[in-house]
Amino acid sequence: MKLATLCYVRKNGCTLMLHRVKKENDIHEGKWNGLGGKFEPGESPEDCARREIREESGLTATRLELKGFISFPEFARGEDWYVFVFVVPEFDGELIESPEGELTWIPDEQLAELNLWEGDRVFLPWLDRPGFFSAKFRYAKGRYLSHEVSFYPPG
Repeated sequence: MKLATLCYVRKNGCTLMLHRVKKENDIHEGKWNGLGGKFEPGESPEDCARREIREESGLTATRLELKGFISFPEFARGEDWYVFVFVVPEFDGELIESPEGELTWIPDEQLAELNLWEGDRVFLPWLDRPGFFSAKFRYAKGRYLSHEVSFYPPG
């Protein structure tokens, strides 16, 4: 089981996306993703999100909004992934050259045109809904099969 974060840093109608083209044996190779990654021991979801954003982009998240939680049964190498999904509307710093891939600000209306995981096209619009979502996305051999979702009203 893997615990991870997925973070969408946003400004002026654009989202910072990472084109995964640098790491060897990367299950996301060639895909565009938000920032994030696996938890380190002792981290909270917020700790992990802040660390991954800083490591992958050089930016410091000053405000995180937890928007959802997604489970991906047997997503990669037979392991279940559990992912906390954040929107990051406020941050400081300057972009660095990412060790993970190429960072690009993408206009929000163009996100669906990228080479995304198919399920990302389903949940990205949920980031703009009020409240919280909990979802399960099923993939087999890298191909999207189905999803289930529950939406919860704002607190």
